[in-house]
Amino acid sequence: MKIVFLMSDNAGTAGRHELLNHHPDEYGAILGPTLIELQQPAYRARQIAGWVHERFAAGFNAMTDLPADLRTLLDERFSVSPLEMAFQARSRDGTVKHLWRLRDGEQVESVLIPSRERVTLCLSSQAGCALACRFCATGDFGFRRQLSAAEIVAQFRDAELVSRHVFGRGIANVVYMGMGEPMANLDAVLASLSILHGGFGFGARRITVSTVGLVPGIRALAARPEPFRLAVSLHAPEHSLRQMLVPIEKRYPIPDLFAALREYQEAKGRRITFEYTMIDRVNDSVELAHSLADLLQDLDGFVNLIPYNPIPGRDWRPSPAERIEAFVGALESRGVEAAVRRPRGRDIAAACGQLRLEREGMEVEERVEGLDGES
Repeated sequence: MKIVFLMSDNAGTAGRHELLNHHPDEYGAILGPTLIELQQPAYRARQIAGWVHERFAAGFNAMTDLPADLRTLLDERFSVSPLEMAFQARSRDGTVKHLWRLRDGEQVESVLIPSRERVTLCLSSQAGCALACRFCATGDFGFRRQLSAAEIVAQFRDAELVSRHVFGRGIANVVYMGMGEPMANLDAVLASLSILHGGFGFGARRITVSTVGLVPGIRALAARPEPFRLAVSLHAPEHSLRQMLVPIEKRYPIPDLFAALREYQEAKGRRITFEYTMIDRVNDSVELAHSLADLLQDLDGFVNLIPYNPIPGRDWRPSPAERIEAFVGALESRGVEAAVRRPRGRDIAAACGQLRLEREGMEVEERVEGLDGES
């Protein structure tokens, strides 16, 4: 494992208009007054949009075909770089995790996951999370705030450059499966989808939005014209068990959730992925596998089984291989496709929220050690 401490110089952009919040089609109207002030032609807005969305510029000084006085004024009024790379960690298996510091000091995570065929980016949509799922480290520090569309998109922009440098290729898939519940930050997430798809030209079929089951968000995604993919963090097929693991089940119970999923599938005609964390002796029985198969009988669904990633303070353990194998066998005997996700990046705390918890713990220890050394 190698951990590198990196700092960028893009903090302090408060008060400037964040261009990364916008689709490039909006740049003309946003930049128009500044261009007129300096008697610059209107096509400069297209140049700037090209730098941001095609060349991944994180600052105006990089836009070398713009006049110097225009670059100076743009830098005074606008921003395209709201993130600061606080830490980068690379796992023995190649996984790269970033801890990004936002302008107000909040921190979020993204993960680059390489495979033989592609690189997948897992990005965050909130700083923290209010949903308190029992198996997720993000819930341990609660909800801090929503991310803006720019802060979501900037994770892609900056991780894309890292991917090219580290892996020699760009990002092939984006999954909204990092910190936070995407459907609880719906306006910013939908805006970020438009910017990734229409601004950066990233194919909608290569973007997956994950939710623990917020029904209004699922319906909003179904209403979009683009074929974005959907993943559902299910984790249990029965109400009482799921409510213990995923408290939002109380508000959007399984029957309501699956009614919305049917609407999505009818609108999109796309397979839905179901995420299912395997916790030893909690939700991994063969009986529950058959209950899950009953739920999926009229849907085109794929079950992604994820061995539980231990979190400090929990007594749970990941399901052993034989129980996972029996669970998979029960699903397949009922005609449900399933696969076991191989854990990635455990040596760098790559599960959602774990790196932030680890780094915050280290910072507390460093402060305590500093106090102990004072006279």
